[in-house]
Amino acid sequence: MAEPSTIARPYAEAAFRLADAQGKLAEWSAALANLAAVAADARVRAAIGDPNVPAAKLAGLFISILAGKLTGESENFVRVLADNGRLEVLAEIRAQYEVLKNAREGTVEAEVYTAFDMDAAQVADLVARLEKSTGRNVRARVSVDKSLIGGVRIVMGDKVIDGSARAQLAALETALKA
Repeated sequence: MAEPSTIARPYAEAAFRLADAQGKLAEWSAALANLAAVAADARVRAAIGDPNVPAAKLAGLFISILAGKLTGESENFVRVLADNGRLEVLAEIRAQYEVLKNAREGTVEAEVYTAFDMDAAQVADLVARLEKSTGRNVRARVSVDKSLIGGVRIVMGDKVIDGSARAQLAALETALKA
């Protein structure tokens, strides 16, 4: 079977093209987030995996759970996914859509891991520095990781900036062994 990312790509691109053409990137982002959340529920996953549940019933399940939160286009999108047996890759579709949306908007997601809590001013300063160095808008999610000992570790796509004490100690250990 193909990788989920390979299966999800054409659906994510189709949703992005439609949303971009209509100027509704944020609305589709919210709809895909809601759909992915529904698909992550254990009971819904069981229904998706049950070969005795018809595609129309699966689509109806998603649409009824999210009643009032989906547009006609997003309901049709659910039906297409159900008809093609692709509801199980909704989380990956959403992830790929967000990458396309962020690229269009000139935004990059940054995961910031810090040894200690950062206040709003510190986060704002870090974001400003990252925006200056990348030339893009940065949306940061900050979480505490006590194992870093001190400093921060930043992950932006495939780029990692590790200014943690743990990384510096590891580098020192390597240098001393050489």
